[in-house]
Amino acid sequence: MTTIHQFENDFQDKIDQEAKIEPKDWMPDAYRKTNLRQISQHAHSEVVGMLPEGNWITRAPSLKRKAILIAKVQDEAGHGLYLYCAAETLGQSREQMIDDLLSGKAKYSSIFNYPTLTWADMGAIGWLVDGAAILNQVMLCRTSYGPYARAMVRICKEESFHQRQGFETLLVLSKGTAAQKEMCQDAINRWWWPSLMMFGPKDSESTNSDQSMKWKIKRKSNDELRQNFVDMIAEQIKLLGMTLPDPHLKWNEQKKSYDFGEINWEEFWNVVKGNGPCNKERIDARIKAHEQGAWVREAALAYAEKKNKIKTVSAA
Repeated sequence: MTTIHQFENDFQDKIDQEAKIEPKDWMPDAYRKTNLRQISQHAHSEVVGMLPEGNWITRAPSLKRKAILIAKVQDEAGHGLYLYCAAETLGQSREQMIDDLLSGKAKYSSIFNYPTLTWADMGAIGWLVDGAAILNQVMLCRTSYGPYARAMVRICKEESFHQRQGFETLLVLSKGTAAQKEMCQDAINRWWWPSLMMFGPKDSESTNSDQSMKWKIKRKSNDELRQNFVDMIAEQIKLLGMTLPDPHLKWNEQKKSYDFGEINWEEFWNVVKGNGPCNKERIDARIKAHEQGAWVREAALAYAEKKNKIKTVSAA
């Protein structure tokens, strides 16, 4: 007779051998719960992340920039769709996940609770926010849960393009007028620290990190990814002729990476707990969109039912 202990050993052996866990495979309840929390939170982040950028579509400085931004926001909607589909394979309905988001029960990335004040913010989000996301998401292409890993392959390709597009936006501003250069630097100043917060709390305060590493849901710790990000951006910003708002940023020859200042963890937890500059605004916008889109969902269901009835009659 196979025991739970044997199931757990076989499960861990499969992960250690770099095999993917599929929806119908046996998995510990905690593994299912951790993946569901992470994937649904990722999906929510993509959907809520459309809001600060969508706010600038009508105010883009040119038709070209407008088209690029529309395409990017559309990509993010697609990312949310892929991820909701992946999360559904773990046994929770999309309706329940969305209800959890709208009720405040579910979280999304705290980065999207900051306001987008100028056009330069579109570049800073692309370069810094998407850049931080990519470092984490490339690792997720090798995550142990199959549906999540496969969804991330396409998402990473598109996010990589978003980062390059964001950098190009800032590069144009950095070579412009004095006002444009000032706008570029101001956006970098405001988005730098929130971008560092995207990797989550310190490893010492991350309660789920060790188990997620063992199950290969994560491949690198929060602090490792944060250091990788600092090292990447500290070099790239030189091409912009701008500076990062951290007086402690300095190359450390001994460890071959950059030292950097301390994050304002009080601000981080305050935003996570729902007290950021735009927390209420973001959720209110999603609730409004959900309510106003009810007729679309109802129409789609009615059409599907009608089509199914026609098929049933034809088969008979």
